[in-house]
Amino acid sequence: MNYLEIITFTLYFAVVLLIVFLSYKKQKSDKDFILGDRKLNFWLTALSAHASDMSSWLFLAYPAQIFLLGGFNIWAGIGLTLFMYLNWQFIAPKVRIATEQTNSLTLNAYFENRFADRSSSIRLVSGLMTLLFFTIYICAGLVGMGFLVESLFGVHYAIGISIGLFIVMLYVFLGGYTTVAWIDLFQGFFLLGVILVIPVYLLFQLDGFTPIATAAKAQNLSLSLLPDFKPNTLYQAFILTAGWGLGYLGQPHIITKFMGIKNVQDMSKSKYLGISWQILALTGATLIGLIGIALFPNGLENPELLILNVVQQNLHPFFAGLVLCAILAATTNVMAAQILVVASSLCEDFYKRLFRKKAKPKELLWVSRFSVLFISCIAFIVALFKVTTIYKLVLYAWTGLGTSFGPLLLISLYSKKINRFGAFAGILTGGTIAAIGPYLGTVMKIEFPSMIVGFAISSLSIISVSKITKKYELQKLNLEN
Repeated sequence: MNYLEIITFTLYFAVVLLIVFLSYKKQKSDKDFILGDRKLNFWLTALSAHASDMSSWLFLAYPAQIFLLGGFNIWAGIGLTLFMYLNWQFIAPKVRIATEQTNSLTLNAYFENRFADRSSSIRLVSGLMTLLFFTIYICAGLVGMGFLVESLFGVHYAIGISIGLFIVMLYVFLGGYTTVAWIDLFQGFFLLGVILVIPVYLLFQLDGFTPIATAAKAQNLSLSLLPDFKPNTLYQAFILTAGWGLGYLGQPHIITKFMGIKNVQDMSKSKYLGISWQILALTGATLIGLIGIALFPNGLENPELLILNVVQQNLHPFFAGLVLCAILAATTNVMAAQILVVASSLCEDFYKRLFRKKAKPKELLWVSRFSVLFISCIAFIVALFKVTTIYKLVLYAWTGLGTSFGPLLLISLYSKKINRFGAFAGILTGGTIAAIGPYLGTVMKIEFPSMIVGFAISSLSIISVSKITKKYELQKLNLEN
């Protein structure tokens, strides 16, 4: 690694640690640690929600799919943008109001309080789904970080993920929700600048899109969104769009960002700011994948390291260092948000609910922090095995969270004809289908659309079980803002 790249890395992480130090003193209770006492402005909310969403998937996995499969895979980006807009429009304001009225710090606590579940069954099953799928999600980030550090420094993969995990644990353990939000704001602008500057610069170097089109034709790759209008092509486009997009409705690490905004009336500002950021970021990532087709016509040994090869071969070492910082930032952003959600779940849904119902805020704050250590160690052990690609790991976890929580959250905000039995059934069926979906597809030798099937069956389970049991006991809410 060039010494200029090392200097860039050092300066970047010095800024991150400064933010950690400044926000550490503000954390006085579990409420501060988990939701920042609901005092975030619309800038922080918008950039935090989107920066904590776009992990190494944005820089490594998504461009690799464009690089390998061509323009058709852009439907994944379209689906994400469309459904995130719907998330802001129909979920964000209501979930902010509902969680405050039910005095809920986590999504799992909201479900329990909303349905007046005194048996703890909803909180426990939702807590288990949170632990299962977030562990996989955090593993995806660690795998990406391990690949990156291994390639950059020539160190062993295990050392790579250890370095990355230490950085993330440090600023989550010390700062909590507000720290993660401020770092997301800083890194959100940084990520956007990097992912837009690279393709613009390289397109000038290539003299436009002609070399990309020529290389794609030589590789028999289509750059079109729809190579043809055959039923199977249209079906695959729908699967990509909905298969990714629907997941937004149930991602706890994104939903909690909505819960922390100070004024609900500012949610609209956050929506337009956040969606603008997402469109620009996905456009930049798409262009990087397309440019890779021209730069590497013979392919790469590991396509998910496309951007690493691009910047090291085409940029000055200082700017290459900035890009590599951005990739690490994208990974650490999401891992931090996810670890925080899991730590919150362990503290609120298990420790406080089952063992210490009258625990003091300071005690819960430290339980949250030690939960960060616990879940990080588990994710580290699993990530050591490198079972599959980053893309597949993220899709598996994304699907699991989306089908477990998305249908119930949506229905709970818009219907009074559901109860705790339906809620429990919805979480269990959605999560189970997502968990076994890939294996069903392998056995049946088909592409099993786990997200779409799981979302539909979870929704039907919620409605049908609630209708059969007919005992509606919900906490009353006033969701007008």
